[in-house]
Amino acid sequence: MKIFRGFHHPGIANACALTIGNFDGVHRGHQAMLALLNSEAAHRGVESCVLTFEPHPRDYFAGVHSKPELAPARVGTLRDKLTELARCGVQQTVVLPFDARLAAQSPDAFIDEVLVRGLGARYVLVGDDFRFGRQRAGDYAMLDAAGQAKGFDVARMNSYEVHGLRVSSSAVRQALAAGDMEAAARLLGRPYTISGHVVHGRKLGRELGATSAGAGNGFRTLNLRFAHWKPAASGIFAVLVHGLSAEPLPGVANLGVRPSLDPNDVNGGRVLLETHCLQWPADLGPEGAYGKIVRVELLHKLHDELKYDGLDALTKGIAKDCADARAYFASAHAPNHTETRRQTTRDRI
Repeated sequence: MKIFRGFHHPGIANACALTIGNFDGVHRGHQAMLALLNSEAAHRGVESCVLTFEPHPRDYFAGVHSKPELAPARVGTLRDKLTELARCGVQQTVVLPFDARLAAQSPDAFIDEVLVRGLGARYVLVGDDFRFGRQRAGDYAMLDAAGQAKGFDVARMNSYEVHGLRVSSSAVRQALAAGDMEAAARLLGRPYTISGHVVHGRKLGRELGATSAGAGNGFRTLNLRFAHWKPAASGIFAVLVHGLSAEPLPGVANLGVRPSLDPNDVNGGRVLLETHCLQWPADLGPEGAYGKIVRVELLHKLHDELKYDGLDALTKGIAKDCADARAYFASAHAPNHTETRRQTTRDRI
């Protein structure tokens, strides 16, 4: 999949079948829309294209009005969104910066400058609640009329439901906030996953409980930065880690701001996913994971983040979390494999 920041690039296809949205989580409703988009693109002999925004428009307006509560919790990082779009067969994605200029752009100008001249849209597919342009003044009827006048087809896809529940990013956020990882996986069509490069931290985990953890390794962690300050999920989870060995490794992870540690530490109080593998691959050595891209599946929530009174209490808490994670993986509730069956085009439409 080709990825572009903005649409002023010579590599962008001069004609496309297009869909527009934030695609936070790339859930099963998004997957159904992308399957239809790819089919329409193939019939027209053009590339399939997703136009998405960074930051999320509601993030932008939350900043403008100094009201952080207006910003939605983020299901996935930009990296994970792009990865899932590529897995769904999208041929190119344009990430459009959402800024003051775009926020002030009229619906007519958005159609002319972005859809027609910028992206060469021949077909535009939107959701049933699609709005666009300044103050969300543009709607499906306006887009359809413009398509007839300017020579592109417009289609609208109705809501996608699973067991009577409308699949949406909001529903995924609600499931993650409640710690219901099975419900989130049903909505996403796969386990909830965060990926990224392993970065350096304080290396405090090597010292915590080194004797009890065995081999002097302590509770070594893989640190991934979650690039948004408001993740949809938080807490302590039983996880599977991909990317360090041939088989996924069971582990326990903390997603959040680590309230027991100094907020002014090396990671500056930013949201981290800190994962301890229950069995560390011997061939990696103590430094072998840094810089690797790993994928962490959050399968089961153990509890919310806790603030411990000191390092001894923190060590005991982590040891209990490890024991609880091992019990989860030994139970009948743990998945036998990590591949949730992805929908086929026949399933989605």
